[in-house]
Order: sequence, then structure tokens, then C-alpha cells
Amino acid sequence: MIMGRTLLLLLLAASLLEAMTVRLYMKDGAYHTVSEYKVLKDRVRYFSTERGDWEEIPLDLVDLKKTQEEQKSVEESTKADAVAEKEESKAEAEFRKEIASLPSEPGVFWITGGSVKTLKLAEQKITQNKRRQVLKVLSPLPFVAGKSTVELDGDTSAFIVDDDKPEFYFRLAKEERLAIYKLKPGRKGVRIVENVSIIPVSNEIIEEPVEVETFRRQVGELLFRIWPTKPLEPGEYAVVEYSPPIDSSLTLQVYDFSVRSKSK
Repeated sequence: MIMGRTLLLLLLAASLLEAMTVRLYMKDGAYHTVSEYKVLKDRVRYFSTERGDWEEIPLDLVDLKKTQEEQKSVEESTKADAVAEKEESKAEAEFRKEIASLPSEPGVFWITGGSVKTLKLAEQKITQNKRRQVLKVLSPLPFVAGKSTVELDGDTSAFIVDDDKPEFYFRLAKEERLAIYKLKPGRKGVRIVENVSIIPVSNEIIEEPVEVETFRRQVGELLFRIWPTKPLEPGEYAVVEYSPPIDSSLTLQVYDFSVRSKSK
């Protein structure tokens, strides 16, 4: 650990030294790499980073204007890098603080206004299109041959999000797949999570969700951050945890939310 820190300090020192160097340009196009220079009466005295010593050169050989422009550019770049590093460190600290504020149990969380809000696991139901038979279940979802829909009760979710690019944290109990689905309106009082078809004989499950394109980033053990790549239109959505379908059943955990504009 100590050797690692020493190496890091050496690298930082080397980068700072490099950032403070400037090119002392000659009128013939050549230059000396220096860390400091002084314009005297008829000569320029400079500290050469190549030879590690002070040297002097006649002033009339030096392109002073080009050198000063170079020095100004280096100083501005160094200041900009320092500001960017400070902002990055601040953002990283805020990010770590945000993660530390999350509940330790599995679930989906949205942070807004400095507070953590927990999305509720929705109770799903399967509607078999052939007989309109409704099965209320959680997970896994059993299916029979034919077409079915996975549905949620209600025209809209009780969980309101006023951000069109919401970022959610998802703490899993085990390794699973994550996604954001756009829910489709069904008959009155119902939202459709996805259509599902079971192929007779083979029992192959074909899912037809409307999946939103997302970014995903693992930020801890079984802790992920997921957010849409593009702004979401107002409507009904869900953060979904799922596994590949097995033996005519589907493991699906749905955390629904509604996107509304801030003006509403």
C-alpha cells in the first residue's frame, strides 16, 4: 500500500512538473524546454528541464512573443485542469455520499432533492387472451400455450417522476438482468408490461416488451445504476428485473413509475 502511494505521489509530481514547463522559442524555430525564465538586459536566463541547470542565451536569438504566448496558454490550461479536477473530485464525493444513503435491502431507488424514494414492487397479473382468465401472481409467472399479457392494475402509477431522464439505483439479491420498459395502455384500468406467446409443443416463450434504451453501470456489489439514454416522453414505465424464461415460466419483477412534466 505504501509503495503504491509513493508511486502515485511520484506520478503526480512528474505531471505537475510537466504542466509547469514551457517552451522557450528561438527565432530559428528551435526551442528549449524550461520551467522558468527571466528576461535580463540583453539576454534571457532560464532553467533547462532537460539539463537541470540555469543557462543563458542572447535576447536577440529568442522569439519572446511566441514564448509568452506559449506560457499564457500553459497557465490557462493548468488552471482549467485544476478546476476540472476539483469539480470531478466534488462530483465523486457526492456520488459516494449518494450511494451510502441507499437502503441496504434489495430494491429500486430514486434520489430526488437529496432524499431517497423507494419504488414499490408491483403485483402483476397474467391475462390469457383465449378465455380472458386472470391470474394474480408475483414471480415466477406461469404460462400456457397461446398468447398472454403481463399486466398491472391502474391507468397510471402512484409513483410520480418529474424528470425525463431519471437515474435509478437497483440493489439486487442475486445476479439478474435489468431494463426499463415502456408500459402500453390496455383496456380501461390496466397497463400492459409485455405481450407473451408460448409456442405449442416446444413451449418456447417469446416476449414482446417495449424496452427503453438505457445505460447501466455497476457501482457496488449487486448494486447498479440505470438510466435512459434519451429523455422519456410523459407516460407509464417500469424498472424491470428479469431472468431468461424457463419451462413455460417467466421470472419478472416490476417496479412501475409514471413520468410527468414538471409543469403538471
